[in-house]
Amino acid sequence: MKKILFSFVALLFATLSYAQIEGKWKTIDDETGQAKSIVEIFKKSDGKYYGKVTQLLIKPEHTNCINCKDDRKNQPILGMEVIRGMKKEGNEFTGGTITDPKTGKTYKCNITRDGEKLNVRGYVGFSLIGRTQTWHAVK
Repeated sequence: MKKILFSFVALLFATLSYAQIEGKWKTIDDETGQAKSIVEIFKKSDGKYYGKVTQLLIKPEHTNCINCKDDRKNQPILGMEVIRGMKKEGNEFTGGTITDPKTGKTYKCNITRDGEKLNVRGYVGFSLIGRTQTWHAVK
């Protein structure tokens, strides 16, 4: 009986940690396949998840977000909060936004975890029209 209970608790813990997105992630450009940056995702006191650029792996054309339309306009990309307001709903994180510092455009966002990878989808309107990037966990 103890073995069954222990196995159940271990499985439950593995399932819960599997669905978490907090930590550092290497972003991979879906068009070039190049690693672009390291984004650290964290949970704020409002219970939502946010992500900021903690390292640039390739030198961007501009070091500031010259095309951003909100409070990030002309702010440095390094340290920029690119993910905002994500909520956990089951095994998916949704309801927030992601900003592409290269274009300055902000999209609705869904994030799902697949092992040591995140599938990060930015879209306009319906999730059928958008782009998905696969980010890799940084150890």
